[in-house]
Amino acid sequence: MADDFRRPAETFTARTPRVVSASKLHRAAARRKAGRFLVEGFNSVDAAARAGAIVEAFATDSALDRHGGLIGEIAAAGRPVSMIDVSAAAALAETVTTVGLFAVCDSAAVLSPLELAVAAGRDAGVLVVPVECGDPGNAGTIIRMADALGAGGVVLAGDSVDPLGGKVVRSSAGSVFNVPVARERDVDAVLRSLAEAGFTTLATTMDAEVTLGRDDLPAGPVAWLFGNEAHGLAPEVLAGAGARVSIPIRGGAESLNLATAAAMCLWETARGK
Repeated sequence: MADDFRRPAETFTARTPRVVSASKLHRAAARRKAGRFLVEGFNSVDAAARAGAIVEAFATDSALDRHGGLIGEIAAAGRPVSMIDVSAAAALAETVTTVGLFAVCDSAAVLSPLELAVAAGRDAGVLVVPVECGDPGNAGTIIRMADALGAGGVVLAGDSVDPLGGKVVRSSAGSVFNVPVARERDVDAVLRSLAEAGFTTLATTMDAEVTLGRDDLPAGPVAWLFGNEAHGLAPEVLAGAGARVSIPIRGGAESLNLATAAAMCLWETARGK
């Protein structure tokens, strides 16, 4: 509880060096250099704490009042917790209305080597591979769906969004700490790794020989390939897939949101287990 947390005498401001260093983690280059990333809000900080990923935490007085139990657990685990004022909270926040709770986390607690994510997907029978995913909200939601529906891991292939960015982490609702997430810019390297591991790749596209919900899907292990929000999968990726799968659309919509399509495909795979 809040009473279990020994409140430090000093309150950090936006100019305190540790706050300045943490706020720099909003930038991808700073995250790569430091090997750390910043999370915000109860869900993300709680998931990070359960994963043992927290390096240090920051909280406002109001956050301590609301989330004293979690803050006490972080302190009891030996991680420094610093109190911050509203100027520091504003420097650390990416949301419009922040709850005033933040944590700096170890990147290695989330990012996995490609081989580890592929192996985890093989063990689970399902791997999720967004290709050239540029929208952080979609990326985070896909990670959340992968966690919820039993996929073994997520591989962000090609020129994809940074999975350690704030919006990705928040959109994942903490799931980024629960499943192996790899990022590999070389799409061909990802496809080779999947083939070597014995995956059948399922490529989503508008025109396909397999219709989701109507036709049987190949037996596992399967790797779902989801294309860029605007352009879909490249022709060479589609041509090399084990099966091409379409989602039937009955109304007048031209297409589905990427995260929605991914959720439908993963649900169909989970339902068939």
